[in-house]
Amino acid sequence: MKITITGPESSGKTTIARQLALVYETPWVPEHAREYIDQLDRPYQESDLLEIARGQLAKEKEMALQAGELLFCDTSLEVIKIWSEYRYGRCHPWILEQLQKNRPALYLLCVPDLAWEPDPQRENEDDREALYKIYKSELSGQPLAKVWGKGHQRIEKAIAAVQSLM
Repeated sequence: MKITITGPESSGKTTIARQLALVYETPWVPEHAREYIDQLDRPYQESDLLEIARGQLAKEKEMALQAGELLFCDTSLEVIKIWSEYRYGRCHPWILEQLQKNRPALYLLCVPDLAWEPDPQRENEDDREALYKIYKSELSGQPLAKVWGKGHQRIEKAIAAVQSLM
Protein backbone atom coordinates (compact mmCIF):
# COMPACT_ATOMS: atom_id res chain seq x y z
CA MET A 1 0.00 0.00 0.00
CA LYS A 2 1.34 3.35 -1.03
CA ILE A 3 0.80 6.15 1.46
CA THR A 4 1.60 9.67 0.31
CA ILE A 5 2.59 12.37 2.75
CA THR A 6 1.69 15.71 1.19
CA GLY A 7 1.03 19.36 1.94
CA PRO A 8 2.52 22.82 1.57
CA GLU A 9 6.19 23.59 1.99
CA SER A 10 7.68 23.29 5.48
CA SER A 11 4.74 21.33 6.87
CA GLY A 12 6.74 18.32 8.08
CA LYS A 13 6.31 15.91 5.15
CA THR A 14 9.85 14.56 5.10
CA THR A 15 9.97 14.12 8.87
CA ILE A 16 6.69 12.18 8.87
CA ALA A 17 7.81 10.01 5.93
CA ARG A 18 11.09 9.13 7.68
CA GLN A 19 9.41 8.45 11.02
CA LEU A 20 6.72 6.23 9.50
CA ALA A 21 9.34 4.27 7.56
CA LEU A 22 11.19 3.65 10.83
CA VAL A 23 8.07 2.65 12.73
CA TYR A 24 6.92 0.24 10.02
CA GLU A 25 10.44 -0.88 9.05
CA THR A 26 9.97 -0.17 5.38
CA PRO A 27 11.61 2.14 2.85
CA TRP A 28 10.31 5.57 1.99
CA VAL A 29 10.51 7.57 -1.23
CA PRO A 30 12.23 10.95 -0.92
CA GLU A 31 10.99 13.94 -2.88
CA HIS A 32 12.66 13.71 -6.29
CA ALA A 33 12.29 17.45 -6.94
CA ARG A 34 14.93 18.26 -4.33
CA GLU A 35 17.57 16.06 -5.96
CA TYR A 36 16.64 17.24 -9.45
CA ILE A 37 16.72 20.95 -8.61
CA ASP A 38 19.99 20.58 -6.68
CA GLN A 39 21.62 19.29 -9.87
CA LEU A 40 20.47 22.19 -12.05
CA ASP A 41 22.91 24.98 -12.83
CA ARG A 42 20.00 27.35 -13.42
CA PRO A 43 16.64 28.17 -11.84
CA TYR A 44 14.06 25.49 -12.57
CA GLN A 45 11.38 26.22 -15.16
CA GLU A 46 7.98 24.88 -16.10
CA SER A 47 9.38 22.18 -18.42
CA ASP A 48 11.37 20.76 -15.50
CA LEU A 49 8.15 19.80 -13.73
CA LEU A 50 7.50 17.02 -16.24
CA GLU A 51 10.98 15.60 -15.67
CA ILE A 52 10.51 15.86 -11.92
CA ALA A 53 7.20 13.99 -12.21
CA ARG A 54 8.80 11.22 -14.29
CA GLY A 55 11.63 10.92 -11.78
CA GLN A 56 9.23 10.82 -8.84
CA LEU A 57 7.23 7.97 -10.39
CA ALA A 58 10.41 6.06 -11.25
CA LYS A 59 11.60 6.36 -7.64
CA GLU A 60 8.22 5.19 -6.35
CA LYS A 61 8.34 2.13 -8.61
CA GLU A 62 11.93 1.35 -7.63
CA MET A 63 11.26 1.63 -3.90
CA ALA A 64 8.02 -0.37 -4.17
CA LEU A 65 10.16 -3.36 -5.18
CA GLN A 66 12.03 -3.06 -1.87
CA ALA A 67 8.99 -2.40 0.32
CA GLY A 68 6.96 -4.90 2.22
CA GLU A 69 3.31 -4.14 2.88
CA LEU A 70 3.72 -0.35 3.07
CA LEU A 71 5.53 2.29 1.07
CA PHE A 72 5.66 5.88 2.31
CA CYS A 73 6.15 8.66 -0.24
CA ASP A 74 7.42 12.08 0.75
CA THR A 75 5.20 13.86 -1.77
CA SER A 76 3.85 12.63 -5.09
CA LEU A 77 2.39 13.91 -8.34
CA GLU A 78 -0.36 15.94 -6.67
CA VAL A 79 2.33 18.30 -5.37
CA ILE A 80 3.66 18.81 -8.88
CA LYS A 81 0.13 19.35 -10.23
CA ILE A 82 -0.77 21.88 -7.53
CA TRP A 83 2.52 23.74 -7.87
CA SER A 84 2.34 23.78 -11.67
CA GLU A 85 -1.17 25.20 -11.64
CA TYR A 86 -0.35 27.67 -8.84
CA ARG A 87 2.80 28.98 -10.46
CA TYR A 88 2.13 28.56 -14.19
CA GLY A 89 -1.66 28.33 -14.44
CA ARG A 90 -1.61 24.87 -16.05
CA CYS A 91 -0.30 21.34 -15.67
CA HIS A 92 1.11 18.98 -18.29
CA PRO A 93 -1.49 16.39 -19.40
CA TRP A 94 0.91 13.50 -18.76
CA ILE A 95 1.19 14.50 -15.10
CA LEU A 96 -2.61 14.66 -14.81
CA GLU A 97 -2.99 11.24 -16.44
CA GLN A 98 -0.33 9.62 -14.25
CA LEU A 99 -1.80 11.18 -11.15
CA GLN A 100 -5.11 9.42 -11.85
CA LYS A 101 -3.33 6.11 -12.50
CA ASN A 102 -1.09 6.24 -9.43
CA ARG A 103 -3.27 7.27 -6.51
CA PRO A 104 -2.17 6.02 -3.11
CA ALA A 105 -4.21 4.01 -0.63
CA LEU A 106 -4.06 7.06 1.68
CA TYR A 107 -2.99 10.67 1.64
CA LEU A 108 -1.61 12.14 4.86
CA LEU A 109 -2.14 15.88 4.48
CA CYS A 110 0.23 17.87 6.67
CA VAL A 111 -1.29 21.02 8.13
CA PRO A 112 1.14 23.99 7.92
CA ASP A 113 1.05 24.59 11.67
CA LEU A 114 4.82 24.23 12.12
CA ALA A 115 7.23 27.15 12.07
CA TRP A 116 8.60 27.96 8.63
CA GLU A 117 12.09 26.55 8.12
CA PRO A 118 14.09 28.41 5.47
CA ASP A 119 15.54 26.27 2.71
CA PRO A 120 17.05 27.33 -0.65
CA GLN A 121 14.32 25.42 -2.54
CA ARG A 122 11.35 26.77 -0.59
CA GLU A 123 9.46 29.68 -2.11
CA ASN A 124 6.16 30.24 -0.31
CA GLU A 125 6.46 31.16 3.33
CA ASP A 126 3.51 33.53 3.05
CA ASP A 127 1.29 31.31 0.89
CA ARG A 128 1.17 28.13 2.97
CA GLU A 129 -2.42 28.60 4.16
CA ALA A 130 -3.67 29.38 0.66
CA LEU A 131 -1.83 26.35 -0.70
CA TYR A 132 -3.19 24.17 2.10
CA LYS A 133 -6.72 25.08 1.00
CA ILE A 134 -5.81 24.06 -2.54
CA TYR A 135 -4.51 20.71 -1.26
CA LYS A 136 -7.74 20.12 0.67
CA SER A 137 -9.79 20.88 -2.43
CA GLU A 138 -7.57 18.78 -4.72
CA LEU A 139 -7.73 15.77 -2.41
CA SER A 140 -11.46 16.01 -1.74
CA GLY A 141 -12.99 12.59 -2.27
CA GLN A 142 -9.66 10.80 -1.85
CA PRO A 143 -8.77 8.69 1.21
CA LEU A 144 -7.31 11.38 3.44
CA ALA A 145 -6.17 11.98 7.00
CA LYS A 146 -4.91 15.32 8.30
CA VAL A 147 -1.72 15.43 10.33
CA TRP A 148 -1.17 18.33 12.71
CA GLY A 149 0.28 19.18 16.09
CA LYS A 150 3.73 19.40 17.56
CA GLY A 151 6.27 16.67 18.24
CA HIS A 152 4.80 13.25 19.03
CA GLN A 153 1.23 14.44 18.38
CA ARG A 154 2.01 14.67 14.71
CA ILE A 155 3.50 11.21 14.27
CA GLU A 156 0.82 9.66 16.48
CA LYS A 157 -1.89 11.06 14.18
CA ALA A 158 -0.04 9.69 11.16
CA ILE A 159 0.37 6.24 12.76
CA ALA A 160 -3.31 6.15 13.70
CA ALA A 161 -4.28 6.92 10.12
CA VAL A 162 -2.00 4.17 8.77
CA GLN A 163 -3.34 1.69 11.34
CA SER A 164 -6.87 2.40 10.19
CA LEU A 165 -5.93 0.88 6.81
CA MET A 166 -4.58 -2.34 8.26
